[in-house]
Amino acid sequence: MSTIFGNKIRMLREDKQIPQRQLAAALEIDTATYCKIEKGDRRAKREQVTVLAVLLEVNSIDLLRLWSADKVYEIIAEEEEATQILNLVADSIAEYKQKTAKI
Repeated sequence: MSTIFGNKIRMLREDKQIPQRQLAAALEIDTATYCKIEKGDRRAKREQVTVLAVLLEVNSIDLLRLWSADKVYEIIAEEEEATQILNLVADSIAEYKQKTAKI
C-alpha cells in the first residue's frame, strides 16, 4: 500500500542519494521499519516527520501536511461519499477559523 507521504520521502531520499539505512539510523529505527514507512505499511510518528524534514532539507509543514493527508485518506478512502465528506470537513474548518478569529 503506497502512500502520499511514503512516496514523497522515497523520492526526496532518492534525489539526495541517501541510503535508507542512514535515515533509519537517524530516526533510531531499523532499516526494515524505515522501508515499511516508505511503502506505507507502517505510519511514521509525528516527531519522525519533523526529523525527516530536516534530514531531507524540506519544509516540515509541507511534510506534515502529506503525513496528515495520509491519515485522512486512510479513514475515508473506502467511503462512497469521500469527496462530499472532505468538503463538509473543509467547510466546518473554515467556519471554525472565522469564529475563533473574531474572539
